[in-house]
Amino acid sequence: MKLLENKTTLITGASRGIGKGIAEVFAKQGSNIAFTYNASVEAANALEKELQSYGVKAKGFQSNAANFDAAQQLAADVISEFGTIDVLINNAGITKDNLLLRISEEDFDKVIEVNLKSVFNLTKAVIKPMMKKRSGSIINMSSVVGVKGNAGQSNYAASKAGILGFTKSVALELGSRNIRCNAIAPGFIETEMTAALPEETVKGWRQGIPLKRGGTPEDIANACVFLASDMSSYITGQTLNVDGGMLT
Repeated sequence: MKLLENKTTLITGASRGIGKGIAEVFAKQGSNIAFTYNASVEAANALEKELQSYGVKAKGFQSNAANFDAAQQLAADVISEFGTIDVLINNAGITKDNLLLRISEEDFDKVIEVNLKSVFNLTKAVIKPMMKKRSGSIINMSSVVGVKGNAGQSNYAASKAGILGFTKSVALELGSRNIRCNAIAPGFIETEMTAALPEETVKGWRQGIPLKRGGTPEDIANACVFLASDMSSYITGQTLNVDGGMLT
């Protein structure tokens, strides 16, 4: 028996990196997948086909999670297409790093809007149907930077820390309806984005991690499977650091 058989999962920002890794692992575990992408139509079509090859239903939706009305429409479209949303993974996020002295108001606002407001938008969009069924799992992608802070990332850290407070509040509000809400705080995860960094920089980061390696999208996906499945049915309001011991 696959852990997510007959469930439908909505994942934001899944055309690459961590989101794509989550979609692939969830499909292998039997979940139908609805995912959003921003601009990359080709990558979305390729992912759709790949996920369908695992014998599940999969469909990509071009949608901006940071736009409130678009998020409400997305949830309605997914329910119309799949009949339900059992799991929501708020994964969409951006960085616009700079020292506080140099950061622009626009770059601060944009990161808060995409990383934090999108979580509010989508969570609000799915809770009514979840409440009706009296079940659901919401997983919010935070970061070790949201737990610890990081110089040069005040906007990103604020957005990811905000997600942690939001997660706990939703868990308290919706626990009585059997809707669980948890956060994952990834550490240094190696994706296409980090592949562009100098090898020496990456080696230095790996050396600072107790497990002496960067994480993979699959490491995050496996943690998501646990929080989405019935294996974690008594866990809500928690933050799971998936960081190789970085914050230990």
